[in-house]
Amino acid sequence: MTQPSGRQLHVVEGLMLLLLASAMVGPASAMDFSLSGFGTLGAARSTDESAQFVRDLSHPDGLTEQWSLNTDSVLGLQADLNIRPEWSATLQAVSHYRPDGGFEPEITWAFLGFDPNPSWSLRAGRLGIEFYMLADSRLVGYSYLTVRPPVDYYGTLPFSYVDGMDISATWPFAGGLLRGKLYGGLSREQSPWDQLQFDMSESLLLGGYLDYQKGPWQVRLGQTSVRFANDLPLEDFYAALPEATADELRVKDHWSHFSSLGIVYDAGPLQTQLMLSKTFNEHGTFEDTWSGYLVLGYRVQDWTPFVGVSAAKSAPADLQYAIPGYTDAYQSNFHTDQGTYFIGTRWDFRPGMALKAQVDVIRGDPSSTFLYRWENEEWDGSMTVFSLSWNFVF
Repeated sequence: MTQPSGRQLHVVEGLMLLLLASAMVGPASAMDFSLSGFGTLGAARSTDESAQFVRDLSHPDGLTEQWSLNTDSVLGLQADLNIRPEWSATLQAVSHYRPDGGFEPEITWAFLGFDPNPSWSLRAGRLGIEFYMLADSRLVGYSYLTVRPPVDYYGTLPFSYVDGMDISATWPFAGGLLRGKLYGGLSREQSPWDQLQFDMSESLLLGGYLDYQKGPWQVRLGQTSVRFANDLPLEDFYAALPEATADELRVKDHWSHFSSLGIVYDAGPLQTQLMLSKTFNEHGTFEDTWSGYLVLGYRVQDWTPFVGVSAAKSAPADLQYAIPGYTDAYQSNFHTDQGTYFIGTRWDFRPGMALKAQVDVIRGDPSSTFLYRWENEEWDGSMTVFSLSWNFVF
């Protein structure tokens, strides 16, 4: 059976949303339609040709010593339709650097929302994924302080959306608001693997979080698990191994678990974020990883200078049927051991627009290769990245 193309799927998704929305609209219903958008024009370069810095693992290649617009440039449009007081529909299309090396727009959000009262909300369709705090808005450059979300923390996430549903509830608690959400669905995305693609389609994602907000403080505990539906495109490699060893390294039908803690303080001129995460895998390929970051910003009129630090460190699984040297070399492709110091500033020069400049100083072990593309034997684990961006919303 021939699979529909990505463009055909986009058209089908949009039509389905519009048809569902139209079906629920009575002749006397008053609809409220709005169109908004966001974008980033970003230019960046690194100081090293021995490895290519990428924003996340959905990018097939990354930065070298030449300035590039690919890494951070994004354009998105969003249509919102309030159908009835409790029903709404949202459709979002985004153009950004894709796993195939192109910028073809794709549908990232396409869902119906049902809010029977201010406390409960149910959404179904294509939803932004919320592995970590702020992860569902990481393409909207205007919404965060830095040029890009810290790569040591968010860079291992090639997932942007999920086809499924979520349900959330909000209650007053201890002078603030306590919110809980559960979500689940299937991935439809790809992640580059050398010249090939790791097909994450049909992978099951299940998760939820508990969020508490009071005054300038927001704290979130989150948990997401992914059961991969496909293996990495390495059948020849698996076939060359003893069956028991190959089974330990296959990711298909095995789970990866992502636990996270996020703390945000935003009051007056001071902005702070602290994020921590732990990844645990029930297979021997992707390494268990600790990661986190801290960023501090202080607004002075239209300017917000900021400083921050991030880090990620992983460890390989102990294989019961390891082949000394051979499986060690394979697992080393997924290793991370590095820290990043970054400094920059944001200038909100007019409503809905901001300019940002940032310098990232990365210091790591030469074995830290997972967050890069096309590293060679000269890679020593360290580079500096210079970034400029123009961010806007309308």
